[in-house]
Amino acid sequence: MEESDTSAILPQDFLAGPSDSGSSLENVCETPAAVEKDAQTRSRTATGRPPLSCPLGVTVEPAIFLSMFSVALQRPLYTQYLWERISADLGYNGTRDRGCGGSTRPPDAAEQEVESLTAHWNLYINLGGFAVGLLVVTLLGSWSDRVGRRPVLIIPNLGLAIQGLVYLLVMYLHLPVAWFLLGRLLSGLTGDFNAIIAGCFAYVADISSRGSRTFRVAVLEASLGVAGMMASIIGGQWRQAQGYINPFWLAVATNLAAALYVYLFVPESRTPDPGGARIFTREHHRAVVRLYCSQSSGVRRRASLWLYLFCFFLVVTVHFGSKDLYVLYELSSPLCWGPELIGWGSAALHLAYLSSLLGLRTMQLCLADSWVALAGLASNIAGLVVFSVANTTALMFTGYALCFLYLTCTPVLRSKMSKLVDVSEQGALFASVACVEGLCSFVSSGVFSSLYPATLPIMKGLPFLVAAAVLFVPAAIIGVLQCQGQDLDDRDNRETS
Repeated sequence: MEESDTSAILPQDFLAGPSDSGSSLENVCETPAAVEKDAQTRSRTATGRPPLSCPLGVTVEPAIFLSMFSVALQRPLYTQYLWERISADLGYNGTRDRGCGGSTRPPDAAEQEVESLTAHWNLYINLGGFAVGLLVVTLLGSWSDRVGRRPVLIIPNLGLAIQGLVYLLVMYLHLPVAWFLLGRLLSGLTGDFNAIIAGCFAYVADISSRGSRTFRVAVLEASLGVAGMMASIIGGQWRQAQGYINPFWLAVATNLAAALYVYLFVPESRTPDPGGARIFTREHHRAVVRLYCSQSSGVRRRASLWLYLFCFFLVVTVHFGSKDLYVLYELSSPLCWGPELIGWGSAALHLAYLSSLLGLRTMQLCLADSWVALAGLASNIAGLVVFSVANTTALMFTGYALCFLYLTCTPVLRSKMSKLVDVSEQGALFASVACVEGLCSFVSSGVFSSLYPATLPIMKGLPFLVAAAVLFVPAAIIGVLQCQGQDLDDRDNRETS
C-alpha cells in the first residue's frame, strides 16, 4: 500500500506515535480493528469508570444526541418567539397573507422592520455566547487532555439547562427579549454546546483507529442530525398546539438527562494526569497555540492543518449563516409558513445528516475522502441556489432535497485534522475547532443577519447565492491538496473498506 503521501507530510517519529502511548513494533503491525479494540479496552480500564455500564456498547452518541435535541428544539422556537414579541412591541398585526402564495410583492415597511430587528437580536445573542465561550472552550478542551473527557461532557450540559431556565423566565414573566442574552452568557461560561461537541469528537478520536475515524466522526454527526430532525418535528407540532413553554421545559430536561447519562454510563477514554487537574492556568491555552505553531511538527503538516481549518471555517460559516436565515425566509412572504411547516422544513434539513452518512460510507468504497467532501460541497451549492429563488413550498423542499449530501464535508475535515495531530493533543485540537465553530456562528450571524435585511429590497434570496459562491473556495483548496498528493486518507479508507 502506498504511504508516500503520509511520509511526505509527517516525520517518521510522528508516524510512529508518541513514546508515552505504549506503542511498540508489535502495535505497528496490528490491524486497525485490533488497534481500535485495544483503545476501547484501555478506555474501559482507565481511571474514571462510571457507576454503570451501557449494555448497548455505545459511548458518547446518546450524550451528543440529547444535547443536540435540546439545542435544535430551542433554536427555531426562540426565533419565532422573538418575531412574535417584536411584532407585538411594534404593533405589527402579522397580516402576511397579502404577500403569500407565490406573490412577488415586496414586504411592507412594518414587516421589514420586524425581520430586521429579529435578525439583529439573533446577532446579539450569538455574539454574547461566542464572546464568553471563546476562552472557556479552549480552556476546557485542553484541560480534558489532562483530566479526561467526562467533566467536559457534564459541565456544559448543566450550563445549557440554566440557559433554558432563563428563557423560561423570559416567557413566564414577559421580560424584555434582552434577557435571552443573559441566558446565552451563562451558558457560555460553562462552555456552551461547542464544548460538548469538542469533548465528544475528542472522545471518538481517543477510541477509534485512523482508518475508521472518518466514519466514526460521521456517525457522531449523524446523531446530531437525527436529534435535530426529531426536535424540529416535535417542536413545530408542539409549538402550534401548546405554545412555547412546554417545549422549553423538555429542552431543560434533555440537558439534565445528557449530564446524568455521561455520569452514569460513559467510561473515561483517557487516564487522568494527577498534575493536570488545575483548570485556571495558561498552560491549557499554550497547548492550543503549540498545536498550530510548533516548529517540530513539520512545515507541511502545519500548513495542511491550517488549510483544513480554514476550509472548515468557511463551510461551517455557510451552514450556520444559512440556517439562521431559513426560519426568517420561511416566515415572511411569499412563503409565509406556519410553525408546522417550519418544523417539517427543519426536519428535512436535518435528515441530510443520515443521507450524508449513508452517502459517505458508500462513496468511501471507491473514492478518497477528499472527493467525498467535494461531492458534499456540490450538493450544498445546488441546494443554496434553489433556496435563493424559492417562492413556493414545493421549490423550498426541492432545495432541501438537493442538500442530501451537504454534510459529508465536515466529518472529512474533522478526521483529516485529527490525523495530523498527536493522540495527546486531540482535546486541544477539537477545542480549537469548537472555537472556530463559535467564530463561525458569530461571523455568520454578523454577515448573513446583516446581509439579509440589507438585500430585502433587491433580492430576498441573495444571501443564499453569496453562501453558494463562498463554498467554491474550500472546494478549490481540498481539490488542490488532493491532486498534489497531500491527502492522508487513501490508505486508511482502503483499510476500512
